[in-house]
Amino acid sequence: MFVLLWLFYLVKAFHQISRATQHFHLPYVYSTQLATKKTISLHTENNNKKLRIMAQTPEHILKEAILLEMKGKAFYQNVAEKSESEAAKKIFQMMADEEDEHILFLSKQFQSYKKNKKFEKPAEYIEHPEEEIALKVLTEQLIKETNAASFEASAISAAMDFEKRAVKLYKDRAEEAVDPYEKELYDMLARWEMGHEKALHEMNEMLREEIWNDNKFWAF
Repeated sequence: MFVLLWLFYLVKAFHQISRATQHFHLPYVYSTQLATKKTISLHTENNNKKLRIMAQTPEHILKEAILLEMKGKAFYQNVAEKSESEAAKKIFQMMADEEDEHILFLSKQFQSYKKNKKFEKPAEYIEHPEEEIALKVLTEQLIKETNAASFEASAISAAMDFEKRAVKLYKDRAEEAVDPYEKELYDMLARWEMGHEKALHEMNEMLREEIWNDNKFWAF
C-alpha cells in the first residue's frame, strides 16, 4: 500500500513538472526559429552582396562610365541648342565636346580590355590654359545674360549634380582598382570631371552673387 501511494505521488509530481516545462518549451522553439531565420537572412544578404561585387567587373564599370559620359554629352548639347544666351551655348558646347573626348578615351580602354583582359596605360592629358581663360570670359558674359529663374541657371544646377555623381563613380572605382593602369584611368577621369564641377560651381556662385547684388539684399 505504501509503495502504491509513493508511486501515485511520484507520477503526480512528474506530471506537474512536465506541465511547468511546457511554458518554457514554446518560447525556446520560437527563439530558435528566430535565430535560424536571422542566420538564413544574414547568409542570403552576404551572398547577395558577393553577387553584387562580382557583377562589378571592369567591363561592367567601363560600360557604366561610357553611358554616363554619353548622358552628359547629350545633356550639354541639349542645353547648348536650347539656350538663348550665346555665352551659355559656347560653354555647354565646350563641355559636350569634352564629354565626347571622355567617351572616346573610355571606348578605347573598353575595346582593349575586352580583347586582352587588361588595361592600357592612359595617354598623357595635355592641359589647355587658353580654354580655362576662355571659360572665365564666357562665364562673366553668361552672368550678364541670365537670371536666377532662367533655363541656364537650372541647367547649371542640374549639371553640378550630374558631375558630382560622375566624380564619385570614378573616385570609388580608382580606390577599388587593382590594375595600376585602371587606377590611373579613373583617377584621370575623376580629375576631369572635378574640373567641370568646379567650373559649374563658380558659375552658380557668381550668378547667385549677381542676383543678390541686383536685388540689394546686402545689409551693408
